[in-house]
Amino acid sequence: MSAEQVSGLCEQLVKAVTVIMDPASTQRYRLEALKFCEEFKEKCPICVPCGLKLAEKTQTAIVRHFGLQILEHVVKFRWNNMPRLEKVYLKNNVMGLISNGTQSILEEESHIKDVLSRIVVEMIKREWPQHWPDMLKELDTLSKQGETQTELVMFILLRLAEDVVTFQTLPTQRRRDIQQTLTQNMEKIFSFLLTALQQNVNKYRRMKTDLAQEPKAQANCRVGIAALNTLAGYIDWVALSHITADNCKLLEMLCLLLNEPELQIGAAECLLIAVSRKGKLEDRKPLMVLFGDVAMHYILSAAQTADGEGLVEKHYVFLKRLCQVLCALGSQLCALLGSDSDVETPANFGKYLDSFLAFTTHPSQFLRSSTQITWGALFRHEVLSRDPLLLAMIPKYLRASMTNLVKVGFPSKADSPSCEYSRFDFDSDEDFNAFFNSFRAQQGEVMRMACRLDPRTGFQMAGEWLKYQLTAPVDTGPMNSKTGEGLCSIFSPSFVQWDAMTFFSESVISQMFRTLDKDEIPVNDGIDLLQLVLNFETKDPLILSCVLTNVSALFPFVTYRPEYLPQVLSKLFASVTFEVVEESKAPRTRAVKNVRRHACSSIIKMCRDYSQLVLPNFEMLYNHVKQLLSNELLLTQMEKCALMEALVLISNQFKDYERQKAFLEELMAPVAGLWLSAEMQRVLSDPEAFISYVGADNKIADPVLEDPSGLNRSRISFCVYTILGVVKRARWPAAMEEAKAGGFLVGFMPSGTPIYRNPCTEQVLKLFDNLLALIRTHNNLYMPEMVAKLGETFAKALDMLEVEKNAILGLPQPLLELYDSPVYKTVLERMQGFFCTLYDNCFHILGNAGPSMQQDFYTVEGLATQLLSSAFTNLNNIPDYRLRPMLRVFVKPLVLSCPPEYYETLVCPMLGPLFTYLHVRLSQKWQVINQRSMLCEDDAADDNPESQEMLEEQLVRLLTREVMDLITVCCVSKKGAEHNSAVAADGDDDEAMATEVAPPASAELTELGKCLTKQEDVCTALLVTAYTSLSWKDTLSCQRTTTQLCWPLLKQVLSGNLLPDAVSWFFTSVLKGLQTHGQHDGCMAALVHLAFQIYEALRPRYAELKAVMEQIPDIQKDSLEQFDSKLLNPALQKVADKRRKDHFKRLITGCIGKPLGEQFRKDVHIRNLPSLFKKVKPSLETDVLENEDGESLNTLFEP
Repeated sequence: MSAEQVSGLCEQLVKAVTVIMDPASTQRYRLEALKFCEEFKEKCPICVPCGLKLAEKTQTAIVRHFGLQILEHVVKFRWNNMPRLEKVYLKNNVMGLISNGTQSILEEESHIKDVLSRIVVEMIKREWPQHWPDMLKELDTLSKQGETQTELVMFILLRLAEDVVTFQTLPTQRRRDIQQTLTQNMEKIFSFLLTALQQNVNKYRRMKTDLAQEPKAQANCRVGIAALNTLAGYIDWVALSHITADNCKLLEMLCLLLNEPELQIGAAECLLIAVSRKGKLEDRKPLMVLFGDVAMHYILSAAQTADGEGLVEKHYVFLKRLCQVLCALGSQLCALLGSDSDVETPANFGKYLDSFLAFTTHPSQFLRSSTQITWGALFRHEVLSRDPLLLAMIPKYLRASMTNLVKVGFPSKADSPSCEYSRFDFDSDEDFNAFFNSFRAQQGEVMRMACRLDPRTGFQMAGEWLKYQLTAPVDTGPMNSKTGEGLCSIFSPSFVQWDAMTFFSESVISQMFRTLDKDEIPVNDGIDLLQLVLNFETKDPLILSCVLTNVSALFPFVTYRPEYLPQVLSKLFASVTFEVVEESKAPRTRAVKNVRRHACSSIIKMCRDYSQLVLPNFEMLYNHVKQLLSNELLLTQMEKCALMEALVLISNQFKDYERQKAFLEELMAPVAGLWLSAEMQRVLSDPEAFISYVGADNKIADPVLEDPSGLNRSRISFCVYTILGVVKRARWPAAMEEAKAGGFLVGFMPSGTPIYRNPCTEQVLKLFDNLLALIRTHNNLYMPEMVAKLGETFAKALDMLEVEKNAILGLPQPLLELYDSPVYKTVLERMQGFFCTLYDNCFHILGNAGPSMQQDFYTVEGLATQLLSSAFTNLNNIPDYRLRPMLRVFVKPLVLSCPPEYYETLVCPMLGPLFTYLHVRLSQKWQVINQRSMLCEDDAADDNPESQEMLEEQLVRLLTREVMDLITVCCVSKKGAEHNSAVAADGDDDEAMATEVAPPASAELTELGKCLTKQEDVCTALLVTAYTSLSWKDTLSCQRTTTQLCWPLLKQVLSGNLLPDAVSWFFTSVLKGLQTHGQHDGCMAALVHLAFQIYEALRPRYAELKAVMEQIPDIQKDSLEQFDSKLLNPALQKVADKRRKDHFKRLITGCIGKPLGEQFRKDVHIRNLPSLFKKVKPSLETDVLENEDGESLNTLFEP
């Protein structure tokens, strides 16, 4: 290899690198240059001399960086095949570069420093300590040369800790060797870091005031920062004794540095990591030194200085760190202080609380929210919650909360000091809004804890604030609401105050009733407040909504003074018919709708929770509701039904079957009259007549004002809403004695369970046929020939509402629109809303019918056939967004509440065909998605987030989850788990993937599951769906199905004669699942466990499984033979379960999918070195250390 060769190649490389980095290069030219460089790195035998030449100080930074990259590539990928002398040559040259091959600390580019330290770390990972025992000495010697070298040494030590401990990016044995050697030398390393930190900080402090010494001071400061960063990489995991050594010298230094502007962020970071350490309580005790006078003084003065400088990003970041330090200190105190520990409450606890309160009252909403968890921990703590200092803090904390609950600080506004800080913390108002809502909920929790300790103070404050708000003049602020002139919008100063006060009083009053004994409740004060609220009149819908919440919050006082009940009722009823402008024709805005809905739900809540109290006023209530219902236009259908529901709830207190039945008959008479009329019967059973009746076949000229069929639609809605309300609310008494006395008990099941009758049954079943007719008609609307009959205006009447689309795509709602816009903007949206609500409500009725009417419903003549021919008709044309709610609100509750006696007659005949159909449907949908993603790779798809494809795909995902959840609920009993936890809300993708693996040991098939698996076709559909779904691209569904469903289903059929092909197919399906989801830890662990279970259980009977294993890419045949022989020979099987499973996982590694970022990565192979800790037989030792040059080398790198 001649010098000319090296120079010639280097010239070409310099040209290539210049082309790559030059923005003016054409793409083709750049790709050629890139290819040349990559091929050079891979194949050229003279990489090392070229790399070293390019890395010389005389080259430009870009070229030097490329030269160093070449050297890094050599160490990473060629090291194992390099001759010893070449390794030594490279190592000496790299150490030479650190010594004198870089510019000075202030001039050198950070990416050069970074790559240089990386090369050294890569060599350490391969050779230290066995072949390079003096590595730490060499680094120490280098650091003595000056600041430039010391900083690089810090980078090396930090990078080493990150690779070995934090990211663990090397083989286990090497990692163990290096970590143990680091631990053995930790005292030296720590003393080196602390000395460097101390010396450089002292020099920096001496010189920073002298202008002539400015560059030197900066260099020392740089080393100080590097030392702090490196310490941060070690403090997290080293033995706590190193952190607390020498009377906590390290912590003392860090506290001192909090007042050094250039170094304070690094110091706070280290302090935070140290104070957040977990571990034995005994070892953590020395950390309490931070509550001492000196430490507290430094922490507080640093906070005051940083805050006093106004809003500068650097200072603000520091304040956030300090706040975290105080929070972590609080957590340590809570952990260490217990009834059985000898740790005392620190003398400076009061000082600590004051400073913590300062963060809670800081203008930054983010800082305020950061303190909440710690306040909660303090208020909950068994010892501290009794401390007089903390109890004295409660009023101050509550005062602070009164300010913090006020929703101000939107980044786009300037109406509060918080806004400026929010611009640092939040990208948009929507972001801030989401944050603030969760912050407020958190505050509610903590306020309730504080009020548990001191209920009266909270109540007194709430009372004062409420009185103040009731008398304060209304300030609507600069923005007018669209609801009307002079009314508040959600940003108006008055509304945000009302809103905060309402939240405060609600939290505090509910807690007081829970905490105080009955005779300690301040009844007179509560009733006075209630009267003030009842007498307050406002025409502002947003404020009225707050007033109603306050009425509800104060309502428990009425239980002590029932004579106030009529006043409360009339206040609520007045709000049910609230209008801003009486008799207005314009559509109501969201704010007005909300008030009316709020009043209805307050009445329902009152009748549900205090039905005994309301019972004496039943007649008054009933007459009031009748009067409201008599005017068809006064209330919306939903409001009418809400009031009827309230009446039904109170009627449950009659505890007299005949009386309640007569009342329900009277209540439902108007509905029955409408619903059973000849015209309605015709409309409900014929899709074409239905379209015409609701007006969906019209073409409308003015889609905002004109809506001729609105009344027809509202009549249908009214009937359906009422049936739902009655089915949902009418019940027999909970106590069996009362039920018996009232005539509700009709007998007992063979198992001894009592059988009750519901007073609504007769009324509801009378209307049942027409309900099924409506469902059948509604399903048939989706037939292409019916969709064609929709009028021009209503072509999209059956589509999803925009709100639903946004919820599924996870797009936030614009803030203001929520309250100010009219509820439906056009007649098309009204029509969409009508179809959507109608569809959902019909299925809600069917879902509630089982729990409500029990055996009277399940024994309806031919129920299974009737449901199959209505709810399950024309499913092929029903879109995913309609099928989902059907499964969730109808099929799931129907199945869960069905007694086992009716499984054979009702549930199996219904679910059998349904599951078979769902499997076919989902398989086709996923096939389309998979084909689409294959096509997309060639042709970039439209990446508009609202694009139809994305929506469809997300819907298929959500439907898949719904189906798998339904199958799981039907088939698998999870002991102790609640079934009815409905599938989480849409958009719950980021649900943390759990990594624990084994399915719950008690996952057995339910009675229904056994009943379903007895029928061969249903059993096949279930198994095929469960196992096929493993390779559909939805991680959440895959993980749930793998852990809960697959094994119990398969276990059920193991005893039968499974065909070899079927067994192979199940096993292959799991491996395919691994190929698709292997990159997600949670799924991967669950799937490996399932594959292992199947292989262990079935391999002895089916040799075919081994054939499947043999097809796995890169499988080691001999390892498979070994695994198999142990498995088939029970005498040999003594290996622990975990060892067997690990062996199996290594065998199937070839089919575990990798994330895209790792699929084309070139593997790095680091060889293990001779063991450090086991005594190896002498004969072996020489072999291990013989390398390819045949020399025996015990140390590779002599200093």
